[in-house]
Amino acid sequence: MAVKPDLSELLDTLDPQADLAQRHLWLITLLDWVRGNGDSVPRTLNRINLLLDALQQRPEARARLQAWWQKLLGTVDATALLADYGFSSRSAFASELTERIRLKWLPGTPETADAASLFSIVLCDKFDAQWLNALDDATLARLASLLQANCDDVNGGVCAWVPQTGPSRVSPWQATLLEALTFCTSQIRANGFSPELRLRMSTPAREMAPFHALDNDMTALQAAFLAEPTRHSPERQAALQLVMNRLEACRHAAASVYTHLDSNGISVNLVFQLRQLRSRVLRVRALLDCLMSEQPQRHTTQLLAHLVQVGLARRSVRALIAANSSMLAAKVAERSSESGAHYITRTRAQYFQMLRNAAGGGAVISLTTALKFAIATLGLTAFWGGFMDGLNYASSFVLIYLLHWTVATKQPAMTAPAMAAKLKELGAPEAVEGFVDEVAHLVRSQVAAIVGNLALVVPGVLLLSGALWFSLGAPMIDSDKAVAVLDSLDLRGPTALFAAVTGILLFAASIIAGWVENWFVLHRLDSAIRYNPRMTALLGQARADRWAGFMRRHIAGLASNISLGFMLGLVPAFAAFFGLGLEVRHVTLATGQIAAAAASLGTDIFQHPAIWWALLSIGAIGLLNLGVSFYLAFRLALRAHNVSGVERKHIRQAIRLRFRQRWSSFFWPATEPAKATFETTHGG
Repeated sequence: MAVKPDLSELLDTLDPQADLAQRHLWLITLLDWVRGNGDSVPRTLNRINLLLDALQQRPEARARLQAWWQKLLGTVDATALLADYGFSSRSAFASELTERIRLKWLPGTPETADAASLFSIVLCDKFDAQWLNALDDATLARLASLLQANCDDVNGGVCAWVPQTGPSRVSPWQATLLEALTFCTSQIRANGFSPELRLRMSTPAREMAPFHALDNDMTALQAAFLAEPTRHSPERQAALQLVMNRLEACRHAAASVYTHLDSNGISVNLVFQLRQLRSRVLRVRALLDCLMSEQPQRHTTQLLAHLVQVGLARRSVRALIAANSSMLAAKVAERSSESGAHYITRTRAQYFQMLRNAAGGGAVISLTTALKFAIATLGLTAFWGGFMDGLNYASSFVLIYLLHWTVATKQPAMTAPAMAAKLKELGAPEAVEGFVDEVAHLVRSQVAAIVGNLALVVPGVLLLSGALWFSLGAPMIDSDKAVAVLDSLDLRGPTALFAAVTGILLFAASIIAGWVENWFVLHRLDSAIRYNPRMTALLGQARADRWAGFMRRHIAGLASNISLGFMLGLVPAFAAFFGLGLEVRHVTLATGQIAAAAASLGTDIFQHPAIWWALLSIGAIGLLNLGVSFYLAFRLALRAHNVSGVERKHIRQAIRLRFRQRWSSFFWPATEPAKATFETTHGG
């Protein structure tokens, strides 16, 4: 680690005539000395005062510093830094993501005349924002006095970054602020006129046309500021108030777009543009504070501290994704919450309907199991074998969905957002008991779905294997393959890990479903199918109308089931390419495979120790499939619904108390009159 120079060495090495890179490197070293270890704001403030004291005692060093400062300000322009630093020059989310990755991984150079690039190197630590905000008025006055010296001798060059407190003239600093305001309001106006935003604004917002008048208002403010030397002149204050009101109108107009997005689909690019526009409005307000307030030096320091923070955020990939995808996550959670409510049984009639639906799903999965083993006999390459497996799974899941039957493991990612939404209603004490009731209903529904699936997949596979034996003289799989199946499902192996990965894929399928539905709605594809002349000419008006309605109702379910099927088939193939040896473990499919092994080995299967470990693994696979997908969806829904401050300990205690007192309610519905008819409008 390099030894930091002391203050005397720093001042001795200051050379105003050095080349560009060396002058900027000296500034970096100075700020590094001021920062110290970056762990104590008071010590940093003491170093700044020590620097000011040393410069006061050494006139030659003070003169060299002022000459160096003049040289620096003659090289760089602060206008773009003040107006545009921290903002993206790109309007698309993907291009901004690429730019942030570049900023994060590629180092910058101090050999630059770009004030923004230099600022990002000089003030590059979050600690800088802390000590800048902590500067007291006396220290700020001393710094201003130091940097304003000999202003007239350099045609105001030194003043370009330093506020002038005198009312008699407009300083170069104020002129820089006015230029930055012009730059920033022009960007706001351009964003407001973009077709993507304008078409989605509310009608009143478009009729008010606040973006049209913003430039004229800013021009009037600049004219009043240049014409009136008095800070509190009525003309200045009236022009300032007009600009502030116009900015507020622009902000409200942009906010009206969110209502359109909420009802017509979320676009990450549009959210990104809206956030950029709002941030520019806030930047204009900060610049106006620096220009018009009673304490311009204080507001300037606060602006610099803010620039430090936005500069750090500008390089954060995680912040970009989190900020601009939050609305999409909320929309996905909302869709899943609505769908998940159909998977929670609350009455005995609903419970038995769930058992029947799950039994139908188990019957289809028995056919899926037979096709899986048939595909394995074709000797396909890894990719094509995975593709055919994915096609098999996807076809089965879609069939189950269209028949309004159920696959147990598809439920948690849908029911978790519904449970998270319930947490928003826990304000009253009695609401906790209601939430525990919902937990019991949910667990009971999951148990019914698993029991229904497994209850029919086992006899279904045994019947198919028996039919193959009588028709072809051979079971579904031979004895060697049966033993291999049992060994692959051994609980002592990586089965638990594979089951957890499958839970992640189940959650991912629900995210894909929400994204596809949002994309379908955003681009109004149902309307295109219904009214596009080429579509109606091809299908006919009546059929196009039916197709549009069908796709609008079922696009999410189809996307979820198709994506899950192909992920289950192709993820192991892609993992094998990287030598990971990853497999998927789905509880219903695994149970069908064990049934196929039992049909091949007959009663001799119980002589294999692996059968007992394989049977034990079924419980672990089911628990991890359900638990992992539910946990991930639940956490996403909590974040999307902005649920915080929930007394989790109190809720856990209430659930444990319910289990001790009425444990059967988690597995069997109580006898009560049916209050609703259970409809699985979202099968699969």
